[in-house]
Amino acid sequence: MTRPWMSRPEGRPATTPTRQAVLLLVDVQNLYYTARQAYQAQVDYHALWARATANRQVVKAIAYAIDRGDEKQRRFQNILRNIGFEVRLKPFIQRADGSAKGDWDVGITLDAVKHAGQAEVVVLASGDGDFALLADSLRQAQGVDVEVYGVAPLTADALIQASTRFVPIEGELLLERR
Repeated sequence: MTRPWMSRPEGRPATTPTRQAVLLLVDVQNLYYTARQAYQAQVDYHALWARATANRQVVKAIAYAIDRGDEKQRRFQNILRNIGFEVRLKPFIQRADGSAKGDWDVGITLDAVKHAGQAEVVVLASGDGDFALLADSLRQAQGVDVEVYGVAPLTADALIQASTRFVPIEGELLLERR
């Protein structure tokens, strides 16, 4: 007697569960400054990767950062690559008036829309409220879950509300500052 709950697709062993496909997008600048401001700490990207991708198949993982061209940053970028991230860099722009520009909001949004169709879950690691519309759109228009990882005291309420699930970056997701 065959029971429906026991049936399985041809060729797939009964012991191999299907893993959720995940797209991981990390706003490095946002995490750096919010973790530093709230906890005087740094994000543990190994722990973030482990938590966000546990029992999941990574479709794509991108870390977005600003390139100031110094050696310490290059070492950090190589650590991100060794973890499994594709690292996208944008030059730091210092304006004549002293203000600075260097965010990846549009790039992150474009990549999220481009790759969300390959994923069941989009993990967005940022606390930037500008991504609330993106999270809402991904959930409603593309039917994917959106998990937001952010530093709780500094993550926009609108982004938390737009997400399927909010995971605070605290405790084991932080490194003590050296």
